[in-house]
Amino acid sequence: MPKPLVITADDDEVLDIELEEDFLKANEKMAALNRKTFDRAGVKVIDFMGSIGSGKTSIIEKLVEALKERYRIGVIAGDTATAIDAERIGRHGVPSIQINTGRECHLDAPLVRKASKKLLREGVNLIFIENVGNLICPAEFLLGSHERVVVVSVTEGEYMIKKKGDIFRAAEVAVINKKDMSVPMGIDPEMLVKDAMDANPKIKVVVTSTRTGEGITDLVKALGL
Repeated sequence: MPKPLVITADDDEVLDIELEEDFLKANEKMAALNRKTFDRAGVKVIDFMGSIGSGKTSIIEKLVEALKERYRIGVIAGDTATAIDAERIGRHGVPSIQINTGRECHLDAPLVRKASKKLLREGVNLIFIENVGNLICPAEFLLGSHERVVVVSVTEGEYMIKKKGDIFRAAEVAVINKKDMSVPMGIDPEMLVKDAMDANPKIKVVVTSTRTGEGITDLVKALGL
């Protein structure tokens, strides 16, 4: 299996959160340009956000397996340093590109544009973006995706959604993952569903377990795929 392409952020390509207002405006303009590019190419793009360990990579793997006969899928995986996630997804036979952001805790629209150009040349019509593991920074940085998904797991505790409501308000779909761990963790997934709906009444919420495969079909439907 060939090593995935790794894209490293140059100093002038990373948007520094400390200069938030100017950079957010610049990022929004690039995100809008990305969306136009995706629409023109007939490519649907979905941005997955969530903490490290929430199960973003596993969910994308399950979606790739479920959908790769119907779509030409490409994946962009964001991380601060490693190429582990892109390597995992690449084993499923789809093109994957790793973006390493260095010390930055989110992907931004210029980096996604750089990576997506390479995937568009592969002829993909569906791109999954795995954002950097964080429940704060990614919410503010649009990438040009058609939908944003926030993933949390029952192992993150009963107050995770209440504490991080902003990212749920920024998303169209929420995934409550690792249902198979709810009993040993003493967490009721339905309470997390309620918390997500309280944060964003318009959000679609799906409960999943990548270990058992439960909920993946429901997620496919929620994403309109």
